[in-house]
Amino acid sequence: MVYHIELKRVYAPIDEQDGVRVLVDRLWPRGKTRSTLALDEWCREVAPSSELRRHYLQQKISQAVFNSRYRHELKSAPDNVLPLMRYAREGRLTLLTASRHIEKSHLPELKETTLAALAEEDASDSEPSSSPCYAQTLPTSLR
Repeated sequence: MVYHIELKRVYAPIDEQDGVRVLVDRLWPRGKTRSTLALDEWCREVAPSSELRRHYLQQKISQAVFNSRYRHELKSAPDNVLPLMRYAREGRLTLLTASRHIEKSHLPELKETTLAALAEEDASDSEPSSSPCYAQTLPTSLR
């Protein structure tokens, strides 16, 4: 199945094609009110931890290290991604951040993790839940 997850800054104009709009930052964006963002939800728990974010912004760690550690944070709390998966299944999902450079933020990694979780769930749904029952073929004395 194909899922549409867009990445956008909170300061970008609101588009009716955005679908469900979810803020995925730990901190509320400066100068914005809930009504001006047209948010459907604010998922703080999927944002990088404060310590990881601080180390990255202070350039104590590289983008690759940040992505790796953030991926680990997401995998250690997989239930935090469930609301995003639910919204993606319903239609278009737009992840919002206040970061200036989306490609250097946590959004690309969050999008990939969400898409991977959706693909994994879809694959597990396509497998039979149990082996077929052959009880009908057994002699009556063995049933």
